[in-house]
Amino acid sequence: MELKNNKYFSHIKEGLISKSTGFIGSTEDYSSASLVILGVPLDCTVSFRPGTRFGPQEIRLQSEGLETYSPYLDRDLNDYAYCDAGNIILPQGQLKECFRRIQVIINNLLEGGKFPFFLGGEHLITLPAVEVVARLYPDLAVLQFDAHADLRDVYLGDKFSHATVMRRITEIIGGKNLFQFGIRSGTKEEFIFAQKETNFFPFEVKEPLKKVNSFLRGRPVYITLDIDVCDPAYAPGVGTPEPGGCTPQELIQALHLMGAQQVVGMDLVEINPLSDPTARTAALGAKLVREAILSFGRPCL
Repeated sequence: MELKNNKYFSHIKEGLISKSTGFIGSTEDYSSASLVILGVPLDCTVSFRPGTRFGPQEIRLQSEGLETYSPYLDRDLNDYAYCDAGNIILPQGQLKECFRRIQVIINNLLEGGKFPFFLGGEHLITLPAVEVVARLYPDLAVLQFDAHADLRDVYLGDKFSHATVMRRITEIIGGKNLFQFGIRSGTKEEFIFAQKETNFFPFEVKEPLKKVNSFLRGRPVYITLDIDVCDPAYAPGVGTPEPGGCTPQELIQALHLMGAQQVVGMDLVEINPLSDPTARTAALGAKLVREAILSFGRPCL
């Protein structure tokens, strides 16, 4: 299916993007959309349970069970123009080419003045996204909600992995521009690095976010939300479950807290439908997408 007014998405014709079921309430009119959803089904470096490539479409399917209205915000998706452009077609196993395709697409989104919202896929998708966003916003801050520090320098002999993604990002934006929330797993070396080099708030999400909210005011912010920050009791469908996480309510409140900030892009990663026959992880993901759209998107004029 082609998007209307498709100035920036000739990539569909070029075979870089596929289009199927869209997120609830999304428009086909790219030109009128302020926010664009894109699936990024990268599943190359997952080290425990693979399957995140199926996350974007499962989130879309579960969104059909949602209401468009958010009682938290008293806002409705029907009042927002956002486009679901489909999934970037990624040749699994060819990481360099996957990165190139992701960067081509996000660069076009930013040139078109769109808010990019990526649905993963594994957490490594955040690296090529941040590389492009940081070129446009040199003072970019990155907020990471995650169970894992993802700060290893090398994992299984590879510097590019879902376990090293945030370490690579510190090399782009500087460690003091990375804010990490909810972390409860990592090596001793990762925790030492985080305590010295990043803004590190282990085990908690909402309360430390409140404390740094004023510090972030006026700065461009990119949010990366790994669903495993949530306790596996609520989100079992992940590649590497880690008990002791936050509740869905805390994540929703965290997104609402960021609604007053200059958020310029976001990704939601690591939903693995193969590990969750109940689909409640993807259902939570869909609800978080709704709340994010209503927090960071622009209402129709």
